[in-house]
Amino acid sequence: MPSGPELDVRPFRIDVPDAALADLRSRLAATRWPEAEPVDDWSQGVPLAYVQEVCRYWADEYDWPARQARLNRHDQFTAPVDGIDVHFVHARSPESDALPLLITHGWPGSVVEFDKVIEPLSDPAAHGGDPADAFHVVCPSLPGYGFSSKPTETGWGVERIADAWAHLMAGLGYDRFGAQGGDWGSAVTAALGARHPDVCAGIHLNMVVPSGIPSDREPDAEELAALAALGHYQDWDSGYSKQQSTRPQTLGYGLTDSPAGQAAWILEKFQAWTDCDGHPENALSRDEMLDNIMLYWLNAGAASSARLYWESFRKMGPDKVTVPTGVAKFPKEIIPPVRSWAESTYTDIRRWTEMPVGGHFAAFEQPELFVDDVRAFFAPLR
Repeated sequence: MPSGPELDVRPFRIDVPDAALADLRSRLAATRWPEAEPVDDWSQGVPLAYVQEVCRYWADEYDWPARQARLNRHDQFTAPVDGIDVHFVHARSPESDALPLLITHGWPGSVVEFDKVIEPLSDPAAHGGDPADAFHVVCPSLPGYGFSSKPTETGWGVERIADAWAHLMAGLGYDRFGAQGGDWGSAVTAALGARHPDVCAGIHLNMVVPSGIPSDREPDAEELAALAALGHYQDWDSGYSKQQSTRPQTLGYGLTDSPAGQAAWILEKFQAWTDCDGHPENALSRDEMLDNIMLYWLNAGAASSARLYWESFRKMGPDKVTVPTGVAKFPKEIIPPVRSWAESTYTDIRRWTEMPVGGHFAAFEQPELFVDDVRAFFAPLR
């Protein structure tokens, strides 16, 4: 593995002690539950019966040692970058001319989202693909998320993370790379493209937040649908972001103490933001969702992950991103992106794919569609 002179790269393996798992089961058993909701759907949040069912499974049937072993099949490392011990998966391709690719998750995601795409991207020949499409894949955990350490000072917003990622890639010996992201990962990826165009060959996004909504004409049908989705999000689905962007510390006390609370806080988004026809397990398995939830529970990351909202939620992204850009539009994205709006920020959109299925957690939900689109976008940029 390449390593730059300024980067102290250390091997890492997930190794959760039995005491932590015993504590988790004890807390789940002692959960103090609220009364059931007076509605027969998810309109007031996660139904009591479903949270209880998932928590019972989590305590009695979920096999963390097996899930841990699965995650540990990927080579993982930590390295100090700008005062943060950054945890990252680093899958070196067997193809020597592979393009380095940096993939960034968001909230409430983690590197677990990319479990099913890392190997097809890094070794396409072993997965029915063309070796010419190979990538050296780097998937870091955001500061305060997963197994990365937590910032102890303010200032860790999207731009600083983008700069840290550029330093990480340089330290790994990659002087030119592509970047991909969704959710907060899309914001970090856009910032990378704007701030480091000399090393960022192009960016691929599966979430594009509207920033340039035109006001000089009547919206067309696609724009009206996007505006309706934006209105629904603001009215009915943005409570979490109001809390996390204003008082992340207060939220952290409850979620850090209660695994049932932490699970519910994330399960709600798996139901609302996936292409699941009303039930999250139509999009993701229960084990997959719990794998992701575990990365918030194990590091007591409720407050530290939410602080990214406090740092960056009310700040505009870059005015212009000039590097080549690809967008994968999944139909159940929170706010479906509109190309004419995106073009006001991203001035060189080379690929725009209308996906047939899938939602906010693109790589997690639809790994094959995700891999195919990433390969196709970066092919002419190698």
